[in-house]
Amino acid sequence: MDRDFLIELFGGFGPVTIRRMFSGYGVAADGVNFSLVLRGAVYLRVDATTIARFESEGSRPFQYEMKGKPRVMGSYWQLPDRLYDDPDEMAEWARAAFAAAERAMLAKRSKAKKVTKRKAAVRRMG
Repeated sequence: MDRDFLIELFGGFGPVTIRRMFSGYGVAADGVNFSLVLRGAVYLRVDATTIARFESEGSRPFQYEMKGKPRVMGSYWQLPDRLYDDPDEMAEWARAAFAAAERAMLAKRSKAKKVTKRKAAVRRMG
């Protein structure tokens, strides 16, 4: 898959930024990465809100091997094949993946703020 193909695939979603990442690409919008393209497959960001949709399609999470052991990256699941030929539904799935990525980013920021507040409180006490 090349950049032109990916730009067309995500065209119904809107403008995206395609960046080299690992041995493939990362797909982002507004600075939020919501898709990975690795080993000839597209993976979309999932969370508790969207994962059931992928499961019902028979999709699987991204997997790789490290030091001879299989690893699963459960936050990215493979795009169902049928969506490559359905630009309208593809755009809907991309929007859901983008929303999942935004939720993950907000949760991460919130967690970091809590840790920072705790550290400041400990410093004041000590």
